[in-house]
Amino acid sequence: MTVRVRTALVAATALALSAALAAPAIAAPPARPGGHDATRRAVEAAVEAGVPGVTVTARDGRGSWSATAGLGDIGTGEPRSPRDHYRVGSVAKTFVATVMLQLEAEGRLSLDDTVEQWLPGLVHGGGHDGSRITLRQLLNHTSGIYNFLSDPDFRGTRMSPEGFFQHRYHPLTPEDLVAIAMRHEPYFTPGTDWKYSNTNYVLASRVIEKATGRPYGTEIRRRIIEPLKLRNTSVPVTRVTVPSPSSRAYAKLAPTTTGPTYDVTEFHPSLAYGGGGVISDSADLNRFYRALLRGRLLPPEQLKAMKTTVTVPGRTNGRYGLGLIDRKLSCGVHVWGHGGDILGSLTEAVTTADGRHSLAFNFNGNWTGDTDKVIEAEFCAE
Repeated sequence: MTVRVRTALVAATALALSAALAAPAIAAPPARPGGHDATRRAVEAAVEAGVPGVTVTARDGRGSWSATAGLGDIGTGEPRSPRDHYRVGSVAKTFVATVMLQLEAEGRLSLDDTVEQWLPGLVHGGGHDGSRITLRQLLNHTSGIYNFLSDPDFRGTRMSPEGFFQHRYHPLTPEDLVAIAMRHEPYFTPGTDWKYSNTNYVLASRVIEKATGRPYGTEIRRRIIEPLKLRNTSVPVTRVTVPSPSSRAYAKLAPTTTGPTYDVTEFHPSLAYGGGGVISDSADLNRFYRALLRGRLLPPEQLKAMKTTVTVPGRTNGRYGLGLIDRKLSCGVHVWGHGGDILGSLTEAVTTADGRHSLAFNFNGNWTGDTDKVIEAEFCAE
């Protein structure tokens, strides 16, 4: 949901990390020359650092390769599966941005339209003014709109130990989430800076619904999931579980890497809405980004707009487009994609600009582990 969300819960439901994590179980095809040995070692290192388990799939000119490390269920000792479904968090933003760009290509909206034109009266309060914010600024996080996930009361009632277990199944409306953001001042004047905010994509999803008359998840299914035959991808509306096969999801639910570990697998998807409400698997994510970068989902003009990036303060190797991140790796390779962090689930999906080499993986714990090292291993190792 966020680039990196960390949270905390009730001691009575705490789960002790299994001793088996100290010696991660590895399930992978035999090594081959020029293969993915470095990637395998990087996911093993993530488990050694404390991630419960990892599932990873890469696709390149030689075909598809998958591996797992660690556990999918620390109570039963069940390993992770290469076919695991998982919550993709903010990777969902690329899906939402793609649909909005398709609507622009069809002449049904313009990225220069204001939020006020589509959602009158919604973005007002705390100094926010929807008439000064464009749809483009929502998609590239230059709107200045406050991130509802940063609200202390929200974190206390939804992401604290007692709050999560008390409210995990309670639905929220997108208007509820926007109203939380409106209690705060904007980060900056629209268009003058960059700040990641999940509220932007809650609003973008509502614009899609206004423009089409259908739920944003329905549009993602009609326009992306069905044409690409992403059979393991869905946008749940009320379902609190993750489809099988899947692993349990674990979080500290605290701003610390120590303390109890909690099973947070089940919760109402409205907590994320368009900012992170998609479930998928690694193979489907690779297929999605390969199709996107190869121009199968957007006309050239819209794909160029999506890849037009702005500076991300504090990052030297990442620039943000329209729901798409451009990273320059240590070896000079550029990869495009997005990361996602939602309760108990940390995901990365990246693809080279030509769509030939893609990587998607998931940690079923979001408090530790180095995702950058896995990406570097796959694309830069000799």
